[in-house]
Amino acid sequence: MTTPLPHPTAPRGIHPDDAVLFAPEALPRLRTALQEVTWLLDRGYPLPTLLTLAGNHHQLHARQRLALSRVAATPAQHAARRARCRPLAAHRGAPLHLDAFNLLITLEIALARGPLFRGPDAALRDLAGVRGSYSLTSDTNTALTWLLDTLVDAGIPHVTFWLDAPMPSSGRLRAHILQRASATKLPVDAHLVRDADASLEGLQGVVSSDGLVLDRCESWVNLASELIAANAPGAWIVDLGT
Repeated sequence: MTTPLPHPTAPRGIHPDDAVLFAPEALPRLRTALQEVTWLLDRGYPLPTLLTLAGNHHQLHARQRLALSRVAATPAQHAARRARCRPLAAHRGAPLHLDAFNLLITLEIALARGPLFRGPDAALRDLAGVRGSYSLTSDTNTALTWLLDTLVDAGIPHVTFWLDAPMPSSGRLRAHILQRASATKLPVDAHLVRDADASLEGLQGVVSSDGLVLDRCESWVNLASELIAANAPGAWIVDLGT
């Protein structure tokens, strides 16, 4: 039986000014700023300096600068990430390793109709600052339903969830994942670790949008993008990669 969870008291990952900051008319300026940051990153300049430089030049709000920081990388990094990305269908019969908080928070923000940002590597990223305040809500149940049903249908034989133990509610989320998975035919492990990013290094079939994880894994699946396209086609996707 699924444990009832409270409804979100406030939409996760949403700011009152987002409708203006990421309106269609604001995107050309953001894309230009990203192009400039990318060009200079490729020449060895540090990202914090570039965010200040481009942010001041284009008069960007703090959340717009945060969005740039989420998607910025060198052209070589973006190209290598795209080359290592595999669709879920290509992993039938192969296990997956999930960056649990990274994936679930992205799906929950899609459910809340918060902005998600697609960069040149095609991964979806959010602006949520929940590292000190994450709690399970009814959106967590919905996200897990999307995820588990899709993985069963895709013929995935085994899934490992990697959870950052220092995160709030990490133990509760682990128990909830295992409870939900027990009602399916999908074999699932869920590990509490000090650093989930480090645990995913060198693995195949990684599910994450964290840039460092994508740079260090053998292959990854852009599962958040696939799940949102299938289950929440009206989600707010801000495309900065074009």
